[in-house]
Amino acid sequence: MTASDLALESLHAAATSIFTQALDACRIESAFDHRIQIEGSLLRRRIAGDGPSEIDLDSFQRIFVIAVGKAAPAMLDTLFARMSRRRGVRGICCSGQLPAKRNWRIRYFEGGHPLPNEDSFAAARAALTMLRKARKDTLVIFLISGGASALFDLPLDADISLEDTMLFHQALLASGAPITEINTIRKHFSAVKGGRLALAAAEATKLSIILPDVPLRSIDIVASGPTVPDHTTIDEALAVIAKYDLMAKFPASVRDFFSRADLPESPGNKSRTGPLLSRIPWKDIPWAESLPAGLRRSLADSQPTEEDAFRNSIFDVLLSSQDFVEQAQAIAEKQGYLAIIDNSCDDWDYAAAANYLLNRFHSLRRQHPRCCLISGGEVTVTLNRTPGAGGRNQQFALECALELASYTGENLVVFSAGSDGIDGNTRSAGAIADRTTVSRALAFGFNPEQALAEFNACPLFTALGDTVVTGPTGHNLRDLRLLISEPPEA
Repeated sequence: MTASDLALESLHAAATSIFTQALDACRIESAFDHRIQIEGSLLRRRIAGDGPSEIDLDSFQRIFVIAVGKAAPAMLDTLFARMSRRRGVRGICCSGQLPAKRNWRIRYFEGGHPLPNEDSFAAARAALTMLRKARKDTLVIFLISGGASALFDLPLDADISLEDTMLFHQALLASGAPITEINTIRKHFSAVKGGRLALAAAEATKLSIILPDVPLRSIDIVASGPTVPDHTTIDEALAVIAKYDLMAKFPASVRDFFSRADLPESPGNKSRTGPLLSRIPWKDIPWAESLPAGLRRSLADSQPTEEDAFRNSIFDVLLSSQDFVEQAQAIAEKQGYLAIIDNSCDDWDYAAAANYLLNRFHSLRRQHPRCCLISGGEVTVTLNRTPGAGGRNQQFALECALELASYTGENLVVFSAGSDGIDGNTRSAGAIADRTTVSRALAFGFNPEQALAEFNACPLFTALGDTVVTGPTGHNLRDLRLLISEPPEA
C-alpha cells in the first residue's frame, strides 16, 4: 500500500470516527439528563420555552404515553427509566423495529418506512382510541421523532386503502419536493397529523417531547405535526400538489379525496378557515368503527375545539440536527482540523448540494490544507424511474466522487450518512468517496455515471468496501456530510 493509499485510508477512518463520536455524544439518555429531569413526582423542564418549568405527575389520575418514530423505543425506555414504577401509566409505541425488551404497559407496533404498513394503520387507530379516553385528569406525553410520517398514519377518508396510501407516500417521496412541502400535503391527508392527535385528547394536559429530523424553522413539520397547531392550509397543500404535478401520480381514491370541495381543514391558526375534524360526522372517520359502542355515542355528542386541543399543550425539543453538527465540529477540531459548518444546502437537490459544497470545500482548503467542512440536514432526490439500490447519501457521495476523480494525488474524502443508520432502500447509512472511487469502480466493472443515473450507487460502494454500515441506530438527527482534506505527502 502506497503512502497516498494510507493517507486516504486514514481520512476514511477520521470521517467515520467524527460521525460515530458525534452520534454517540447525542445520546437520548444524555439529552434527557440535561433537558428533562424527573425527580420523585416532579418532571422538570430545563428547556427555555413556554409552559411551566415543573409538572407534578401525582396531580394526574392517568398518564398516557404515545411514542412514534424511529427513536420511539429509545425515548420511551429513557422516560420510563426515570419515571420509576408509576401507577396508571399506559401507552403506545410505533417504530420501524420492535424492541427486544418490552414494557407490559405499552402496546408495540412495527410500522413501515419509508412506506406505511398494516401496523402503521393499527398503531394510529390504537392511539386515537386511547386518546379519546383522556380527560382533564389525564397527562399525555408524546415522544415524537423522525420517520413517524410513514411509520404512523391513517387516512382521513375511510375509502382510501393501505395500498393506495402506500402509493400516495411513494409519489411524495419520488417528487423531489423538500420535506416541508411533502409534510404540508401529509398533514391534510391524515387523521393523526396536522394537530389531530392533540384534538383527539382535547381536555388533557399534553407534553410533546420532540426529536426533529427536519429543519427547525417550525416544529409542526416534525412527523407532520401530529400534536402541533397546523399553520398550513388546504390551499397550500393543493398548490404543492400542482407544483410537482402529483395529482396524476396519486391513485384514484387519493385524487378523489384532494378534489373534494369539503376537504376538512386541519386545526391551527391560519388565514383560511374550514371545517375541523371535530365537525365531520364521527361515523365518517375511518377509525370510528373500531371503537366501543358507548365511546362512539359519546364522540357523537362531543365537539372539541381548536382552543381545547392546544390550550394545555407544551412543546420541548430534546435534540436537533444542530446539536449533531456542533458535536461533529468539536470532535473534528480535537482531531486538529479547521472545522467549518455550512448548512446552506439543506433540502437542496443532491447534485446542486454536491456542487455547492465541493466549491466551498476547495476554496477553504486552499487557505487551510487540513480542514473539515461539515454540513447537516438532508438533500433531495427526484426519481424519474424505478430506482436501483441506494439512497440520498450514497447518491450525493457518488456525485462527489465523479468530481474528485480529477484531483490526482490529493488527499480528499467526502463522507455522507444518515444518523438513523438507513439510507434509502438499503441497509447502509451512506458512503465514503475519494479521488480513487471512480478508477476503482471502473476496475471492478462498474460504470459510475450509469450507477448515478439509475440511482444504483449501493452495489458500487459495497464492492469497494466504502459503504457506511451502522445498523439501525434508534436515532434520527438527519444526515451528516463531511468533506475532509489533508496536505499532500511531501
